[in-house]
Amino acid sequence: MKKTMLAVLALLAALTATAAALQGEQQALAGKLVRLHVVANSDSEEDQALKLRVRDAVLAATRGLEAEDLETALPQIEAAARTCLRAQGSGDAVTVTLWDERFPTRLYDNFALPAGVYRSLRVTIGAGEGHNWWCVAFPSICFRATAADVQEAAVSAGFTQDEVRLITGDGGGYVLKFKILELLERLKVWLF
Repeated sequence: MKKTMLAVLALLAALTATAAALQGEQQALAGKLVRLHVVANSDSEEDQALKLRVRDAVLAATRGLEAEDLETALPQIEAAARTCLRAQGSGDAVTVTLWDERFPTRLYDNFALPAGVYRSLRVTIGAGEGHNWWCVAFPSICFRATAADVQEAAVSAGFTQDEVRLITGDGGGYVLKFKILELLERLKVWLF
């Protein structure tokens, strides 16, 4: 019984150390990027299509901006989203905010991001009760087609080689690492 208890305590200590290291990696990544989160008015086919048009308008409005400029550019970004809605014949309201938001682990085509809290440019259309769309707005890797493009964008944004390997999976293991971090985040929410 005593050996079993010691083994459990050793395992918990190892998991805690691993989780702390993974959380440090996630926080380092989070400090270097801004995620775009566009939330549709509803799940209707029309609202979901409109969400994608607004996404395109927001990405066009943020092109050429630096992440540090987002706070002051929020009125222009919101105006671009509103103009897009009106051009499509929609009278829906739109709200654009920049805030810290909790995201689950997200697997994209050529990279992945661990669960955690990230700076988020959030665009909410109408009631904001529909499915959403996410990507990484800064550095802009929303529509990158290849892993090399993702790598290039991340390096140009100041990611270290270890951070690039972490999100692209070079060296393997990122999905397992991210799932551990996601479980830790859920545990924290449950406990606190």
